[in-house]
Formats: sequence, C-alpha cells, structure tokens
Amino acid sequence: MTDVNAYIFFNGKCAEAMRFYEKTLGGKLRMMTAGESPVAGQMGPGSPDRILHARLDIDGGGILMASDWMAPQPYPGMNGFRVSLTYPTVGDARRIFDALAAGGSVQMPFEKTFWSDGFGMLTDRFGTPWMINTEGTHA
Repeated sequence: MTDVNAYIFFNGKCAEAMRFYEKTLGGKLRMMTAGESPVAGQMGPGSPDRILHARLDIDGGGILMASDWMAPQPYPGMNGFRVSLTYPTVGDARRIFDALAAGGSVQMPFEKTFWSDGFGMLTDRFGTPWMINTEGTHA
C-alpha cells in the first residue's frame, strides 16, 4: 500500500503552525531549521531560523509534513487544495473543526450533509485550507 501525505509550505510561520497542529491534532512533531541542517552553509541569507522540514505523525494515523518557503521566487500561497481529515465520530470532527477554525475563516459550516453526518470546510489562521469529515454516512 502506498501512503499519500500532504506537504505544505508556509511563508515563515511553519514552526508556529506545526506546533499548533501538534497540540490540536495530537501526535509527535519533529522539525529542523535551515540553520540546523547539514546544508546550512548552502542556504540563502536570512533563512537559518526558517523550517527546512517538519513532520507531524498524527495520533490515529496520518502524516502532515511542511516547511517554510525557501525558493527565490515569491511565496505563492496555498491554492488549489485542502488538507482532509476524517474522524470516527461527529464529536471528534466538530472539536477539530472548531479548534482549526479559531482565528481563521469558515467556507462551509460544520453540519450534516447528504454524504456525511458531519462535514465542514475552513481556512485556519495560518492560511491552510481544511476539510473535516466524519466516517459515518447516511443514505
């Protein structure tokens, strides 16, 4: 089986965002700054505190990886995707939705839909777009 995992880029807020996700989603977070890496001498000026790589092994399964934008081109933002999380109960999904939505914006309120007992879409305060879903569906 092949795992599919999200890798997202931040414009200087990776460490703060990933610590928030670790607290909100649970799991084990590992991060390395550009200055801590074996290629620190090859990084551009002003970048030693930026996150070169972060990995959150989420409790219950799943991996979220991220880094700060290091390319010389301007940061393009987060466009054309959403990170999707599925929880076994409406209560679990609602709790995560509310935590991620705090300080962000809700595009679709968390509610019962024709495909799920709980679903919602939001963009958190770091600019990450999310879809929160429950496993339980109804006909």
